[in-house]
Amino acid sequence: MIAGTPTPSTVVPAGDAAIRHGLSLRGMIRSEWIKLRSIGSTWWMYAALLVMTVGIGTQMSSSTSFAWLGDEQPTQMGMQAAAVNAMILGADINVLVVGVLGVLVIAGEYNTGMIRSTFTAVPRRVPVLLAKAMVFAVVTFLVGILSLAITVPMSIGILAGNGIDVRLDDPHYWRAVIGSLVYVVLVGLIAFGIGAILRNIAGGIALALGLVLVAPIALGLVSGVGPQLVLRNVSLLFPINLGRALTAHPGYPDFAAPGEPPVRLEGLLVLEPWQGALGLVVWVVVLFAAAVVLLKRRDA
Repeated sequence: MIAGTPTPSTVVPAGDAAIRHGLSLRGMIRSEWIKLRSIGSTWWMYAALLVMTVGIGTQMSSSTSFAWLGDEQPTQMGMQAAAVNAMILGADINVLVVGVLGVLVIAGEYNTGMIRSTFTAVPRRVPVLLAKAMVFAVVTFLVGILSLAITVPMSIGILAGNGIDVRLDDPHYWRAVIGSLVYVVLVGLIAFGIGAILRNIAGGIALALGLVLVAPIALGLVSGVGPQLVLRNVSLLFPINLGRALTAHPGYPDFAAPGEPPVRLEGLLVLEPWQGALGLVVWVVVLFAAAVVLLKRRDA
């Protein structure tokens, strides 16, 4: 036998060799973190997310008051809902940012051809996909937490100056505020799944933004009463409306129309916050399942 030639007992499968050379799940996560932070556009988009969260939250808080009620005092639930409304309106814009970024994180690597090198280093493709998604979700969540940590105290202080005293022991307030962050992260993962399926930046961004923004608006415009009410109920299953269900505060009627009974259209579904969260998770799971199946069947 020639010296240096591995014997059968020393031959290591490619996947095991990758793990032994540091490309375990931990190594893959570290690698994906390096890739993510090395792209300048990533940080510009995260900076935009932070600025918009703080900016929109501050602007909405400064323009929110119950002065139009005159001598009538708003209910505490109405004030809590006003505070939530001021905080979460930026989420519908932030989902557009993370939607674009979610597609770029995965489809951009296909576009440059770097994905081939990644799969050569780690032949097991599914862990690579999961590592990318995990890094993207965690970084997005941390940037979102930082944004809320800045915005919440500013918003509460501004609202207090407008006569709106926010009680911080309200669990619905915190569920809605944290829910807005969960909503943004899950939409980012939805976009990531779309990017993994299409492997195309332009097509992925178009489909992600269409799913989040265009489709529910279009259905809302053509829906009405009677048979068309079905379309409005269908529109509730799109991510933007699931996010609104997740971030809804029970005192919203006292904020939007104080003293008036809430008007509900017969036959129109009303989603609970947990149903909104569950619906977003279902979107993520379905898209990731499709991405995994296609990842195994197609070439890089």
